[in-house]
Amino acid sequence: MSKRLLPGVFIGSHAIAEGFLTRRQLRERSYRRLAQGVYADPSLPLDHQLRCTGVALLLPEGAVIGGHSAAAWHGAPFAGAWDPVTVVRPPSIAWKGPGEVRVHQAEVSPSDVEERDGVPMTTALRTAWDVAALESLGTAVAALDAMVRARALNLADLTSLLDAGAGRWGVAKVRRAFPLVDPRAQSAPETRVRVGLVLAGPVPVPQFEVYDRGRFLAAADLGFPEAKIAIEYDGAYHFEENQIVKDDVRLRRLEEAGWLVIRLSSVDLRDLDAVVRRVREALATRT
Repeated sequence: MSKRLLPGVFIGSHAIAEGFLTRRQLRERSYRRLAQGVYADPSLPLDHQLRCTGVALLLPEGAVIGGHSAAAWHGAPFAGAWDPVTVVRPPSIAWKGPGEVRVHQAEVSPSDVEERDGVPMTTALRTAWDVAALESLGTAVAALDAMVRARALNLADLTSLLDAGAGRWGVAKVRRAFPLVDPRAQSAPETRVRVGLVLAGPVPVPQFEVYDRGRFLAAADLGFPEAKIAIEYDGAYHFEENQIVKDDVRLRRLEEAGWLVIRLSSVDLRDLDAVVRRVREALATRT
């Protein structure tokens, strides 16, 4: 891979050697350190993709951005700015990478690789497999939901990939994750709640549309239509401008139509077992 300077992202020693900066300027101009020896202009928005762009400048030939990091380009930008950048390298390459990188060793064929924004990465299909094999179940399914929703791949692709994957590394985790994929979910927290419930028994319907006498009331994040229970996740967007007022009006309509609304926040996601118990208790009172 060519170690060219990407706009605003550069290897510090290269910039100094080529006369773009002095060592003093590198120290004093508040350049953002993305990885060991790699920097970015402070005006660039810091996110996981920017850090992947920085790490890409360090990659040896044959190694690529993969897993949860590559998923950011395929419709699932859920990795945090300071989460480790996932790199996939074949066994023939002895490269550990800097501390900011999580290296996974696996064979990588040319058909598994594409380039986006100058960054070599795994294709959507290869990324789907690696995400399912490397990440926790909730995180993996959330990413896969988003990738299918973004049309980077489809459910038939996942079925074919799984059918052809017998004996492949990580197949046990992939077999558990792929059948849980449902692109109707609109956010990663919704998926994590849904997966937690499904594994425990109760199976909710994502984005269930509620009507009252033919009048549309709301689309519940997760719904149990027979019990008339709606589960709503209040993300950060809920508190933006007048969104909280709109949401409260929408949920009040559900309650007036006889629905029980269970509202969740990021705090609740720290204990999914407690969420499952809460939903089970609600179902027991409604059936």
